[in-house]
Amino acid sequence: MGSMKTFTKSFTQQEAIPEAAIEQAVRVLRSGRLHRYNAEPGETTETELLEQEFAAYMGVPYCLACASGGYAMHIALRSAGLQPGDKVLSNAFTLAPVPGAIHNAGGVPVLVETNDDYTVELDHLRDVAANSDVRFFLLSHMRGHIGDMDAIVGICEANGIVLIEDCAHTMGARWRGRLSGTFGKVACFSTQTYKHINSGEGGLLVTADPELAARAVLYSGSYMMFERHMAAPSADEIANVRLTTPNYSGRMDNLRAAILRPQLQALDEQCVRWNRLYAAVERWLKSAPGVFVPVRAAHEQFVGSSIQFSLLGYSESEMRRFIELCSRRGVQIKWFGDEEPRGYTSRFDSWQYLDGSDDLPGTRQVLSILCDLRLPLTFDEADCDVIGEIITDCVGEIRPVKDLAI
Repeated sequence: MGSMKTFTKSFTQQEAIPEAAIEQAVRVLRSGRLHRYNAEPGETTETELLEQEFAAYMGVPYCLACASGGYAMHIALRSAGLQPGDKVLSNAFTLAPVPGAIHNAGGVPVLVETNDDYTVELDHLRDVAANSDVRFFLLSHMRGHIGDMDAIVGICEANGIVLIEDCAHTMGARWRGRLSGTFGKVACFSTQTYKHINSGEGGLLVTADPELAARAVLYSGSYMMFERHMAAPSADEIANVRLTTPNYSGRMDNLRAAILRPQLQALDEQCVRWNRLYAAVERWLKSAPGVFVPVRAAHEQFVGSSIQFSLLGYSESEMRRFIELCSRRGVQIKWFGDEEPRGYTSRFDSWQYLDGSDDLPGTRQVLSILCDLRLPLTFDEADCDVIGEIITDCVGEIRPVKDLAI
């Protein structure tokens, strides 16, 4: 075992909000006009500008700023045509807001198995898509892992399934050079504190479909002030659905939009910084016996704001011991295999409001040994070397090299 180093930085401490964002937020506060539609005639609000700028970043015509990523998923489903009782495919390995959004929209989640690389299992996806009366697939790029989008899109198209992307962990990521969030009919992003741009809570919905965008604007609660959007369909398009679409009141406000706009300008640079941290930890993990880190595809331009790894062959007691050893030395690792939800992690069978008739043994096995580690930008590469060394030490304490089969 190596030296008994400890790590003292917080895994939940984010970087300060940029000064430009703070200054603009103060201007909004001094104006008193926090509501997105509370503006003088001809005045352009922060929320309108954020929507316009994010749409431009994504290369799509329409964007809607929402109160949360979960709300964005909810109205994405409703805007795409989901009716109460409709089945919706979803990764079995995801976070609780995803099945929650399906349930909130009136849908019935149908969970899809998980690969060893933490992406959706394509053979199971083909099977349930072909043999179930499903119309929608809410695909999570869970913890930043992008599946084979060529295959996923092909399966959806072959079975008449509407693809909706949950890009909470892939803002700024690409597959074969194409931005995550541009493969489906609609995509949703989160601006919650632990995502790639931070407003505490918030969400963004993007689409190239004018009717879907029109419904989303109305669902968000436009109070018929939909002309105060610069990244929305025409008033004529919205007029077609304005009296048949209820108001669910989930708008983003100008204060949060003001905080986000400067962060969006720095997003690509921040993604590069995250990937340096990821690479520093990954080097240690790949050299540790019995530790599996998925090989990322050459055409997956991911954002390493967290790193996941599996401890091959570990029992439940060994997993708990590993988590405890790392915690004692200041490294806070989350385990997705725990039967009880803890923090942001939960296993699919803990969502007891779902049908739960499918056991999903593949996903259960993957989650039983899956570890998750946040990499906030308050860390540097030297910090990540310490983290990697501690993890390697703890692995060696549980499974000494001399005890491993050669």
